[in-house]
Amino acid sequence: MDTSLPSLVKKFLEYLQVEKGSSPLTIRNYSHYFSRFISWLNENKISPILSSINMENIRNYRLFLSGLDLVQKTQGYHIIAIRSFLKWLNKNGYKALPAENLDLPKVKDRQISFLSGEQIDRLLSAPSLSTIIGKRDKAILEVLFSTGLRVSELTKLNRDKIDLDRREFGVVGKGGRARVVFLSARASQWVNLYLNARQDSFCPLFIRHKGKIDPTTPDEKMRLTPRSIQRLVKKYSRKVKLPIEASPHTIRHSYATDLLIAGADLRAVQEMLGHKNVATTQIYTHVTNRQLRAVHEAFHGKGK
Repeated sequence: MDTSLPSLVKKFLEYLQVEKGSSPLTIRNYSHYFSRFISWLNENKISPILSSINMENIRNYRLFLSGLDLVQKTQGYHIIAIRSFLKWLNKNGYKALPAENLDLPKVKDRQISFLSGEQIDRLLSAPSLSTIIGKRDKAILEVLFSTGLRVSELTKLNRDKIDLDRREFGVVGKGGRARVVFLSARASQWVNLYLNARQDSFCPLFIRHKGKIDPTTPDEKMRLTPRSIQRLVKKYSRKVKLPIEASPHTIRHSYATDLLIAGADLRAVQEMLGHKNVATTQIYTHVTNRQLRAVHEAFHGKGK
């Protein structure tokens, strides 16, 4: 039985891709984590074979990670990848270190930032509508806040899959989980205005408009990337002088908190965000804590 780590890692990544349906980003990140671990083994003259994943080497590797310029959460991702790998190995009959032997580092509760209603309005009004790029950016911001899409989900949208009359469409998110997404009437209107201003037949919903546009260019060369969306949100947040440097995920957070403040059920918000577990959605319950305070102040002591 082949026990070389490069060979086993390759099989594991294929399993994640084919059987687990993991996203390309997850595959890329796991590949990076394992490349770092194998490189560390080689640099320390440790043979990159299965038996090298033992507690002593893991402890030393964690010390190595702590010495890098990595936040604790990212260090934890490296160990999570190794744990997942060990679970897969044990499941497939390899004699490997039990995955439960690896403890994950404790991390602080996740802190999220979101925009108030007034700040969101300022951000959404930031693009100039005199150009095709401004119309596109306005539509992007409106769709992000209307749907809470992840930036990777947004960039994958094709215009023939968007039903602007019904104001809904399907997306496949993390882990291959499909869900229905709903557009507000306002977001649908801005998308329609942007598409009407376009004079091309490219499939992507949002495309680049700078430089020479060749009709024969492949669709994927025209599609905006997640990085380009991040840059434009950052640009407009600076333009309107927001107190934080907003990102697409900030808008996603704002979408979730807006729903909860309005009284939406946590489970419904979970579905709309595409979270696998409701525990992930519970990071937004800091919003409802304000409502609890209001209830406490309004009713406490009034029953005497």
